[in-house]
Amino acid sequence: MEENNNKNKKAVNVNSISRFKRVCVFCGSSTGKRNSYRDAALELGKELVSRRLDLVYGGGSVGLMGLVSQEVHRGGGHVLGIIPKTLMSKEITGETVGEVKPVADMHQRKAEMARHSDCFIALPGGYGTLEELLEVITWAQLGIHDKPVGLINVDGYYNYLLTFLDKAVDDGFITPSQRNIIVSAPTATELVQKLEEYVPMHDGVVAKARWEAEQLELNSSLQTELAR
Repeated sequence: MEENNNKNKKAVNVNSISRFKRVCVFCGSSTGKRNSYRDAALELGKELVSRRLDLVYGGGSVGLMGLVSQEVHRGGGHVLGIIPKTLMSKEITGETVGEVKPVADMHQRKAEMARHSDCFIALPGGYGTLEELLEVITWAQLGIHDKPVGLINVDGYYNYLLTFLDKAVDDGFITPSQRNIIVSAPTATELVQKLEEYVPMHDGVVAKARWEAEQLELNSSLQTELAR
């Protein structure tokens, strides 16, 4: 019996090892109207902790952002919040956890979140979440990065978005291979496992090295502006 228990513990430890170090999470500054959205944020936080993954997110202490960041922090994971100075009073209404990095604007926020992350996960959210999600999908399509992108489709929240993407493939606006950029699953555990197994496509049109060099130059100029 004891030998079996030891084997099970070893299996759990092996399964918990991730090829990622830091995960960027996009999600709402509201908790939404369903308890399932709150539960999904807490579940994702626990999943990241179990795999020893650090969190990169938008820096807010409210809504789903607050829940997932607090859960990761409580579990001993490092939390990096990146937020424009102009949004700090709006999105930080309580005590923040972990490290908070103020930036000049929304563009720099997204660039910094992407630079610090190994993959991207979207929980339910509104315009901001969709905008962040679609931008990193577009970057993958162009070959700017090859990091996995996934969404947690809680209670079918993203069904209409996924249907739209399928329609865009049918009508010739997205290729089948590009449709596979985005991965979805109903739970955090299933999604993270899919992202671990994700194989990136390599038919982008932008040279990754050139893009990264341009981003470094842009970030440098934005940091100078922020310091003024």
